[in-house]
Amino acid sequence: MGLADPGCTSLFRHCMVVSRVSRHRDHAVCGRLLNSRRQPDRAQEQMMLEVTNLSISFPHTSGQLRAVENIDFSIEKGKVLTLIGESGSGKTLTGLSLMGLLPGGAQVTGRIALEGREISGLSEEKLRHIRGRDIAMVYQNPLSALNPVWPVGEQIAEAVLAHGLATRHEAGQRAIALLGRVGIPGPERVSKLYPFEISGGMRQRVVIAMALACNPRLIIADEPTTALDVTIKAQILDLLADLVAQEQISVLLITHDMHVVARLADDILVLYAGRMAERGHVRDLLDHPAHPYTAGLLRSADIRSRPPQTDLEILTGQPPRIGNFPTGCRFHPRCPSSGALCPTHSPDFIQLFSSGQATACHYPAISADRLQQEQLL
Repeated sequence: MGLADPGCTSLFRHCMVVSRVSRHRDHAVCGRLLNSRRQPDRAQEQMMLEVTNLSISFPHTSGQLRAVENIDFSIEKGKVLTLIGESGSGKTLTGLSLMGLLPGGAQVTGRIALEGREISGLSEEKLRHIRGRDIAMVYQNPLSALNPVWPVGEQIAEAVLAHGLATRHEAGQRAIALLGRVGIPGPERVSKLYPFEISGGMRQRVVIAMALACNPRLIIADEPTTALDVTIKAQILDLLADLVAQEQISVLLITHDMHVVARLADDILVLYAGRMAERGHVRDLLDHPAHPYTAGLLRSADIRSRPPQTDLEILTGQPPRIGNFPTGCRFHPRCPSSGALCPTHSPDFIQLFSSGQATACHYPAISADRLQQEQLL
C-alpha cells in the first residue's frame, strides 16, 4: 500500500509516510507545510455561504447518533458547489440543515453564515423570513413538492405573497414571467394547470420557478435531475447553468451523479458516511482524485474515456448505516488501498495542494508529476 507513484519521495513522503507511524505529530507538520501555500492564484471573492464544523445528530435509545460530522465548505457568489456521495452520506441532511428544515429532535452544531451573517441558531420566525427570500430549495421529487389541488401559477405566486413582496395581481404576473423564464412554452396557459396535468420535466421547471420567485441569493438543488430522461436532464442542467451565469446565483447542488458534477460544478465536496472524504476544484478531483472513494465513484460513472467493450467498475460493498459506522476510516472495509492504519485511526482532513484540494486518507493517490507541479520535490 502507499502512494500511487513510487517516485513520490522527499517532503511529501516525509509528511505522509512517516505519519503512518507517528500520525498525530506528522499530520500536524504536513498540514502546516502544505497549508502555508494556500490558493495564491485564485481570486478571493466574497463568499455567499460559509459552513464551519457542521455536525448533525439524532436522539436514539443508545444515545445521540451523529449522522453528519465536522463538515466544512464555502460557496462563492455565482458559483456551484456539488455535494456528492452515495445514499446515506449526509448530503440531503446537510442541505436541509441550512434551511432549518430538519425533523424535530435533530441537533445541529457548527456555524452557518450567509454573506457573513450567521444564520445558525436563528428562531423559526427568523428562518421563515430567510427561506425562499434568501435561500430557496429545489426538492428531489417535484410531484411531492407541489400541492396537487392548486394550479402551479398560484403556487409560485403564493411564494411571493408569503414574503409580502407584491400584490396578488403582481404576484400572478410574476409567476407567468417565471414560467417563461425557465423555458415553459405558453406560460400563461400552463400557470392555470395542476401538477398532474404537466410532464415531469415541466414540474421540475415549475419547482425551479418557485425557487426563483423571491430572487434568492442561494439555491439548494437536491437531486434536481432524478427520474428525468437524458434529454430533459440536459435541459434542466442547461437551465441551472444559465441561471448561475446570468443571475449570479450561488448553487449548492446535491447529487450522486458524476455526470451532473462534470457538467455543472465549480467545486466538489465528496461525503462518505457523514464525513468529508475529499474537497477541491472540479478539474482537480475529476482528473486527479486523491481519495480511493472519489476514484471509485469516477470509475463507476463512465465519464472518462476507456477501452471499448470493457465493463464498468463498481464499488463493492454497501455504505454503513448510521449508528453502525466502522472504527478508523469509515471507508476502509470497501477500500482497495486500505492499509495498517485504516481500521484503527481516523484520517485527518488535510490540504494537499495550493489549489485547495484536500482529502481524509492515510494513503492518498498522488503522483510524482503532481508534486513536481507544486515544487515540493
